[in-house]
Amino acid sequence: MAQNNKVLTLETLNPGVKEMEYAVRGPIVARAGAIESEIKQGQKKPFSQVVKANIGDCHATGQKPITFIRQVQALVTCPDVLMASSDFPDDAKQRAKRILEGCKGQSIGSYTDSAGLLVIREDIASYIKERDGYPSDPSDIVLSTGASDGIKSIMTLLLTGENGPGKAGIMIPVPQYPLYSAAICEFRAYPICYYLKEEENWSLDVSELERAIGESKPHCKPRAICVINPGNPTGQVLTKENIQNIIRFAHKHKLFIMADEVYQHNIYAKGSEFFSFKKVMMEMGAPYNTMELASFMSASKGFMGECGCRGGYAEVINLDPDVKAMYLKSISAKLCPPVTGQVVMDVIVNPPKKGEPSYEQFCKEKTAVLDQLKEKAQLVTKVFNSIKGITCNEVQGAMYAFPNIQLPPKAVAAAKAANQSPDAFYCFALLEATGICTVPGSGFKEKPGTYHFRTTILPPVEELKAVLGQFEAFHKEFLAKYK
Repeated sequence: MAQNNKVLTLETLNPGVKEMEYAVRGPIVARAGAIESEIKQGQKKPFSQVVKANIGDCHATGQKPITFIRQVQALVTCPDVLMASSDFPDDAKQRAKRILEGCKGQSIGSYTDSAGLLVIREDIASYIKERDGYPSDPSDIVLSTGASDGIKSIMTLLLTGENGPGKAGIMIPVPQYPLYSAAICEFRAYPICYYLKEEENWSLDVSELERAIGESKPHCKPRAICVINPGNPTGQVLTKENIQNIIRFAHKHKLFIMADEVYQHNIYAKGSEFFSFKKVMMEMGAPYNTMELASFMSASKGFMGECGCRGGYAEVINLDPDVKAMYLKSISAKLCPPVTGQVVMDVIVNPPKKGEPSYEQFCKEKTAVLDQLKEKAQLVTKVFNSIKGITCNEVQGAMYAFPNIQLPPKAVAAAKAANQSPDAFYCFALLEATGICTVPGSGFKEKPGTYHFRTTILPPVEELKAVLGQFEAFHKEFLAKYK
């Protein structure tokens, strides 16, 4: 055998990279891609196309871009040609002009400040103030390459640089979005898993938080708590009381709060309402209103779904001034986030106002997207709960359902023989039989002994009805096979 002279081998590779997993783009998605290639090559399948319900990629499933967002993007990209065009409304031109005036050389091809364009951070601060009723400082806003980049930047600050019991512990919900477990693994930190109560619509119980942090202390130094609201993959919306209890817990244990609020526009269930962590903290007053908090927002979700633009921001409040300087230094190494993504964020927080030319069309398009998502949330909840052996909490918000599947012992044994988790075994069988690509619940972590899968609610209504019909037929055949 030839000698391996490579610097990097599987033996010498960073162990954090080897261990990290990212389920929404994992093995089942790779197989879905292979099946698509097989179909193109003429191989016969029981279906004509793969339905990628594994990831919240809105436009990929047929959602149309919001016209005003794309108009402003086009104008800032090609102003010399388009500013003179009568095809673009004045309010779009005004926003594009303001953004370009904030750019060096009046071009989005120039670098911005590492934290992002000041004019956009000012607009974000105004949006937050209007949303919460409390002031927001543009200097506390940091734009990022999607929310994911902002989350990892904050997590980097929390690392201790130590191993063993001295390493940083980050509290994450289970089920959780795999970014968190992947980043914690990559950074060689310690995941402190707290379980959401599935039997109570994925609510959060303080006694469970106390259990999780108490059991973690011999293994790490707890530093932060991550909360996803509305939930991914679970689709729940936290009540104000739940948020207050989390804040009190974080204060008691001196934890930094990381609030993932990227689905704040996606609220569907009657009686559900989005409350930002910042708003609740400020309402609670001293001593809670001086706690360290980073809240994250994205251009990829909501009603806009501009995933490929990679726009996001973090509002980071109450940092020690010296730490804030270090934070800004750390992000400066990345120069700046994509300016096109920054532009999308600006339009999201500074949409057309009443009386402006684009207002009615913008409202019509935004309402249409959110109304359809609400209809689809109700549809998937109803259909999954009508199928024997499946239960699904109401999809109150976000873009996903996370059904619980009761698998027969014979199926669990078959999964073990195939060296797969039972829900991965189920999801692979679903993909091969129907072309429906979902993500096993084990990829999001789940309570031991329970099995789930995550599916998006994004396909168009008629297509979603057909997909759910295919799913129901598959599930009945699967149960019969492993009865």
